[in-house]
Amino acid sequence: MTLNVDRACVGFLAMVVWLGLIMGESAPASAQEPSEHRVAAVVTEYRHNSHADVIVSRLLLTDMLDGTGKDSPLTLASLYTDQRPANDISRLLAASHRFPIALTIEEALTLETENLAVDGVLLIAEHGDYPFSETGNHQYPKRRFWNETLEVFRKSGRVVPVFIDKHLSDNWEDASFIYETARELKIPLMAGSSVPGTWRHPPADVDRGAKITEIVAFTYGSTDAYGFHALEAVQSLAEQRAGGETGVRTVQCLRGEAVWQALDEGKCDRELFEAALRRVPAYQDGTTISREAVRDPKLMIVQYEDGLRVFVFELNGAVANWTAAWRYEKDQTIESTLFWTQEARPAAHFTLLLNGIEAMMLTGKPSWPVERTLLTSGTLDALLLSLTKGGEQIATPYLDVSYQPTWRWQEPPPPPQGRPWNEQ
Repeated sequence: MTLNVDRACVGFLAMVVWLGLIMGESAPASAQEPSEHRVAAVVTEYRHNSHADVIVSRLLLTDMLDGTGKDSPLTLASLYTDQRPANDISRLLAASHRFPIALTIEEALTLETENLAVDGVLLIAEHGDYPFSETGNHQYPKRRFWNETLEVFRKSGRVVPVFIDKHLSDNWEDASFIYETARELKIPLMAGSSVPGTWRHPPADVDRGAKITEIVAFTYGSTDAYGFHALEAVQSLAEQRAGGETGVRTVQCLRGEAVWQALDEGKCDRELFEAALRRVPAYQDGTTISREAVRDPKLMIVQYEDGLRVFVFELNGAVANWTAAWRYEKDQTIESTLFWTQEARPAAHFTLLLNGIEAMMLTGKPSWPVERTLLTSGTLDALLLSLTKGGEQIATPYLDVSYQPTWRWQEPPPPPQGRPWNEQ
């Protein structure tokens, strides 16, 4: 997910220069003394409000992105940028914060030595001028980044933790390759987005070990980018259910009038649809959704091996939030929540993501299961294939990803500079 704003870039760059000038004179001792835990960042591009900026810049500008917040325990040892757009800010940051720009991924990881010389790697491939697949998925060079990282690991005879931002990859073949090679080489690997761990209103999660039969959720934006956020947020709920995760049996992605037909015919629980809709701020007062406002509705249907069904509605023009609702089998009660993100800087939901990354880099133990992101990556890939095939149901026997949840959502402290939920 990227911020909706990309403004004030000139002011931001001026602030970076100012911070670089004052850091050596008036910053507290903790900011002057670099952490011994050094990480390399390998990114597609580094511009204002890109994922590289809102993640990596927190290692330089504190978690408030302006020098006034909490320092990260990680130190940026080097940066590799695959592309350099006109609004690139990495070179100015490198000059003001004195870290090297590497010409290759190998150089970023070895720091111009013969072997691996960092304690962790951040692979952030979410923006840039890259092609789309035939199914409409943005083809970021994650496997290439991963392969070049593996070369350094193998040559050096050791590995360090790696975090991959959002998808493991845009396609199942590459995602599963990354996962399996990480297991083979015993690389501590974590991936995913900021949405599962962000603020929820109300603060709700599926009861651990509870039986649920259906989840209905809402999403917005592009299916490949924001649809991933929705599916991973739903997966963070689903994995809490009785038995843990069992894998996905089939997927189907409907479009246009078929979406409303599925709703009208009761293919999903209408009460769950209404409960998830009421968590969208624009519909809290009971307002009816305008179908005419939605030019291209989509419905992602996921059938799990254990019978759980998930319905994710993408209704651009009417809904601009991530929400979800689920029903407990035991007493038929419904719970629902809004996944809230701070869309303006400092975009504090990325601080929550970084906190999980930091813990993994320091301990070598993933803060949440990478299998969640593996399953989400494969599910989205199959859903986009279904979409290109006119809503055909796709069997996914290869998505037999089973795992037990090792993570549980905890309510974060209130967001800095945030507004009350009912004002969003």
